[in-house]
Amino acid sequence: MTADQASHVVVAIDGPAAAGKSTVARGLAEKLGFVHLNSGALYRGVTLLALRTGVRLDDESRLEVLARDAEMGFTLDGRFLLNGVDESAAIRTPEVDTAVSRVSIWRRVRAEVTRHQRRIASLADVVIEGRDTTTVVFPNAQVKFFLSASVEERARRRYAELVAKGESASLDEIAAEIRERDQRDETRHESPLRVADDAVVVDSTSLPADEIVSQMARTVAERITSK
Repeated sequence: MTADQASHVVVAIDGPAAAGKSTVARGLAEKLGFVHLNSGALYRGVTLLALRTGVRLDDESRLEVLARDAEMGFTLDGRFLLNGVDESAAIRTPEVDTAVSRVSIWRRVRAEVTRHQRRIASLADVVIEGRDTTTVVFPNAQVKFFLSASVEERARRRYAELVAKGESASLDEIAAEIRERDQRDETRHESPLRVADDAVVVDSTSLPADEIVSQMARTVAERITSK
Protein backbone atom coordinates (compact mmCIF):
# COMPACT_ATOMS: atom_id res chain seq x y z
CA MET A 1 0.00 0.00 0.00
CA THR A 2 1.37 3.42 -0.91
CA ALA A 3 1.02 6.38 1.41
CA ASP A 4 -1.63 8.05 -0.70
CA GLN A 5 -3.80 4.94 -0.28
CA ALA A 6 -3.36 4.83 3.48
CA SER A 7 -5.53 6.44 6.16
CA HIS A 8 -3.29 9.50 6.52
CA VAL A 9 -4.23 12.76 4.83
CA VAL A 10 -1.92 13.99 2.06
CA VAL A 11 -2.05 17.61 0.94
CA ALA A 12 0.19 18.05 -2.12
CA ILE A 13 1.50 21.39 -3.43
CA ASP A 14 3.02 21.44 -6.91
CA GLY A 15 4.39 24.27 -9.02
CA PRO A 16 7.48 25.78 -10.64
CA ALA A 17 10.73 26.73 -8.91
CA ALA A 18 10.64 29.71 -6.50
CA ALA A 19 6.84 30.00 -6.56
CA GLY A 20 6.79 29.99 -2.76
CA LYS A 21 5.93 26.32 -2.22
CA SER A 22 8.24 25.87 0.79
CA THR A 23 7.02 28.97 2.62
CA VAL A 24 3.36 28.17 2.02
CA ALA A 25 3.74 24.46 2.78
CA ARG A 26 5.50 25.21 6.06
CA GLY A 27 2.76 27.62 7.09
CA LEU A 28 -0.03 25.29 6.01
CA ALA A 29 1.49 22.30 7.80
CA GLU A 30 1.79 24.34 10.99
CA LYS A 31 -1.78 25.60 10.70
CA LEU A 32 -3.15 22.08 10.10
CA GLY A 33 -0.85 20.34 12.58
CA PHE A 34 0.58 18.17 9.77
CA VAL A 35 4.18 17.19 9.01
CA HIS A 36 5.89 19.35 6.38
CA LEU A 37 7.53 17.12 3.75
CA ASN A 38 9.77 19.14 1.42
CA SER A 39 10.31 16.81 -1.53
CA GLY A 40 12.64 19.28 -3.22
CA ALA A 41 15.02 18.89 -0.29
CA LEU A 42 15.33 15.19 -1.09
CA TYR A 43 16.46 15.92 -4.68
CA ARG A 44 18.77 18.60 -3.35
CA GLY A 45 20.20 16.05 -0.91
CA VAL A 46 21.05 13.67 -3.73
CA THR A 47 22.51 16.56 -5.72
CA LEU A 48 24.65 17.64 -2.75
CA LEU A 49 26.00 14.10 -2.42
CA ALA A 50 26.83 14.01 -6.13
CA LEU A 51 28.69 17.32 -5.99
CA ARG A 52 30.62 16.26 -2.90
CA THR A 53 31.59 12.83 -4.21
CA GLY A 54 32.32 13.82 -7.79
CA VAL A 55 29.51 11.79 -9.35
CA ARG A 56 28.71 13.17 -12.79
CA LEU A 57 25.26 14.67 -13.13
CA ASP A 58 24.66 12.65 -16.31
CA ASP A 59 25.52 9.31 -14.66
CA GLU A 60 22.04 8.00 -13.89
CA SER A 61 23.22 4.68 -12.49
CA ARG A 62 25.53 6.20 -9.88
CA LEU A 63 23.01 8.90 -9.02
CA GLU A 64 20.42 6.18 -8.47
CA VAL A 65 22.74 4.46 -5.99
CA LEU A 66 23.28 7.73 -4.12
CA ALA A 67 19.52 8.26 -3.89
CA ARG A 68 18.86 4.67 -2.85
CA ASP A 69 21.51 4.50 -0.14
CA ALA A 70 21.04 7.95 1.37
CA GLU A 71 19.27 8.31 4.69
CA MET A 72 17.02 11.33 4.31
CA GLY A 73 14.36 12.78 6.54
CA PHE A 74 13.10 15.79 8.47
CA THR A 75 13.09 16.85 12.10
CA LEU A 76 9.87 17.96 13.74
CA ASP A 77 10.90 21.59 13.25
CA GLY A 78 11.52 21.06 9.53
CA ARG A 79 15.30 20.70 9.34
CA PHE A 80 16.60 18.40 6.60
CA LEU A 81 18.77 15.48 7.70
CA LEU A 82 21.11 13.75 5.25
CA ASN A 83 22.84 10.65 6.60
CA GLY A 84 22.18 11.92 10.11
CA VAL A 85 23.59 15.43 9.54
CA ASP A 86 21.61 18.68 9.36
CA GLU A 87 22.24 19.86 5.79
CA SER A 88 19.41 22.42 5.62
CA ALA A 89 21.77 25.23 4.63
CA ALA A 90 24.07 23.18 2.40
CA ILE A 91 21.25 22.11 0.06
CA ARG A 92 20.31 25.76 -0.59
CA THR A 93 23.60 26.95 -2.09
CA PRO A 94 23.75 28.41 -5.64
CA GLU A 95 25.75 25.36 -6.75
CA VAL A 96 22.95 23.01 -5.72
CA ASP A 97 20.34 25.39 -7.19
CA THR A 98 22.04 25.17 -10.57
CA ALA A 99 22.59 21.40 -10.54
CA VAL A 100 19.43 19.96 -8.97
CA SER A 101 17.28 20.01 -12.11
CA ARG A 102 19.99 18.04 -13.92
CA VAL A 103 19.73 15.35 -11.24
CA SER A 104 15.96 15.27 -10.96
CA ILE A 105 15.42 14.50 -14.66
CA TRP A 106 16.52 10.88 -14.27
CA ARG A 107 13.76 8.28 -14.02
CA ARG A 108 15.60 5.97 -11.64
CA VAL A 109 16.56 8.83 -9.35
CA ARG A 110 12.94 10.00 -9.24
CA ALA A 111 11.80 6.47 -8.44
CA GLU A 112 14.12 6.31 -5.43
CA VAL A 113 13.11 9.76 -4.19
CA THR A 114 9.44 8.82 -4.60
CA ARG A 115 10.11 5.80 -2.38
CA HIS A 116 11.54 8.11 0.28
CA GLN A 117 8.56 10.46 -0.02
CA ARG A 118 5.99 7.71 0.34
CA ARG A 119 7.82 6.18 3.29
CA ILE A 120 7.84 9.49 5.14
CA ALA A 121 4.20 10.23 4.28
CA SER A 122 3.08 6.77 5.42
CA LEU A 123 3.83 7.75 9.01
CA ALA A 124 1.65 10.84 9.47
CA ASP A 125 -0.67 13.41 7.87
CA VAL A 126 1.54 15.52 5.63
CA VAL A 127 1.72 18.64 3.54
CA ILE A 128 4.11 17.69 0.75
CA GLU A 129 5.56 20.11 -1.77
CA GLY A 130 7.50 19.68 -4.96
CA ARG A 131 7.20 19.25 -8.69
CA ASP A 132 5.12 16.20 -9.74
CA THR A 133 3.86 15.53 -6.20
CA THR A 134 0.27 15.94 -7.41
CA THR A 135 0.64 13.99 -10.65
CA VAL A 136 3.09 11.15 -9.95
CA VAL A 137 4.07 10.81 -6.30
CA PHE A 138 0.60 11.20 -4.78
CA PRO A 139 -1.93 11.10 -7.63
CA ASN A 140 -4.62 10.18 -5.07
CA ALA A 141 -3.82 12.94 -2.58
CA GLN A 142 -6.96 14.16 -0.89
CA VAL A 143 -6.15 17.80 -1.70
CA LYS A 144 -3.92 19.16 -4.49
CA PHE A 145 -2.69 22.68 -5.17
CA PHE A 146 -0.64 24.15 -8.02
CA LEU A 147 1.16 27.27 -6.82
CA SER A 148 2.38 29.63 -9.52
CA ALA A 149 3.89 33.13 -9.77
CA SER A 150 5.40 35.30 -12.48
CA VAL A 151 9.06 34.77 -13.39
CA GLU A 152 9.81 38.34 -12.28
CA GLU A 153 8.30 37.79 -8.84
CA ARG A 154 10.03 34.45 -8.39
CA ALA A 155 13.36 36.00 -9.34
CA ARG A 156 12.81 38.88 -6.90
CA ARG A 157 12.10 36.44 -4.06
CA ARG A 158 15.16 34.35 -4.80
CA TYR A 159 17.30 37.50 -5.07
CA ALA A 160 16.05 38.68 -1.66
CA GLU A 161 16.88 35.29 -0.11
CA LEU A 162 20.45 35.38 -1.40
CA VAL A 163 21.03 38.98 -0.36
CA ALA A 164 19.69 38.19 3.11
CA LYS A 165 22.32 35.46 3.36
CA GLY A 166 25.03 37.94 2.42
CA GLU A 167 25.60 36.38 -1.00
CA SER A 168 26.15 38.35 -4.18
CA ALA A 169 23.40 38.00 -6.77
CA SER A 170 22.17 39.39 -10.07
CA LEU A 171 18.43 39.74 -10.52
CA ASP A 172 18.72 39.38 -14.30
CA GLU A 173 20.83 36.22 -14.00
CA ILE A 174 18.43 34.69 -11.49
CA ALA A 175 15.47 35.40 -13.80
CA ALA A 176 17.32 33.79 -16.71
CA GLU A 177 18.12 30.73 -14.59
CA ILE A 178 14.47 30.40 -13.55
CA ARG A 179 13.30 30.59 -17.17
CA GLU A 180 15.85 27.95 -18.15
CA ARG A 181 14.80 25.72 -15.27
CA ASP A 182 11.12 26.11 -16.15
CA GLN A 183 11.93 25.03 -19.69
CA ARG A 184 13.77 21.92 -18.47
CA ASP A 185 11.06 21.01 -15.98
CA GLU A 186 8.21 21.47 -18.46
CA THR A 187 9.84 19.57 -21.33
CA ARG A 188 11.68 16.76 -19.54
CA HIS A 189 10.67 13.26 -20.63
CA GLU A 190 10.25 11.90 -17.10
CA SER A 191 7.43 13.48 -15.05
CA PRO A 192 7.26 16.92 -16.70
CA LEU A 193 5.83 19.82 -14.72
CA ARG A 194 2.08 20.14 -15.35
CA VAL A 195 -1.13 21.05 -13.56
CA ALA A 196 -3.10 18.04 -12.30
CA ASP A 197 -6.69 17.94 -13.53
CA ASP A 198 -8.07 18.12 -9.97
CA ALA A 199 -5.57 20.66 -8.58
CA VAL A 200 -6.62 24.06 -7.26
CA VAL A 201 -4.47 26.67 -9.02
CA VAL A 202 -3.23 29.53 -6.82
CA ASP A 203 -1.29 32.51 -8.25
CA SER A 204 0.99 33.82 -5.51
CA THR A 205 2.41 36.77 -7.48
CA SER A 206 0.54 39.45 -5.56
CA LEU A 207 -0.71 37.56 -2.51
CA PRO A 208 1.08 37.48 0.87
CA ALA A 209 2.00 34.02 2.15
CA ASP A 210 -0.30 34.16 5.18
CA GLU A 211 -3.30 34.91 2.97
CA ILE A 212 -2.44 31.98 0.68
CA VAL A 213 -2.08 29.69 3.71
CA SER A 214 -5.48 30.73 5.06
CA GLN A 215 -7.08 30.23 1.64
CA MET A 216 -5.54 26.77 1.31
CA ALA A 217 -6.50 25.78 4.85
CA ARG A 218 -10.14 26.58 4.08
CA THR A 219 -9.96 24.47 0.94
CA VAL A 220 -8.41 21.55 2.84
CA ALA A 221 -11.14 21.72 5.50
CA GLU A 222 -13.84 21.72 2.82
CA ARG A 223 -12.30 18.84 0.85
CA ILE A 224 -11.59 16.63 3.87
CA THR A 225 -15.03 17.22 5.38
CA SER A 226 -16.74 16.37 2.11
CA LYS A 227 -14.92 13.05 1.66
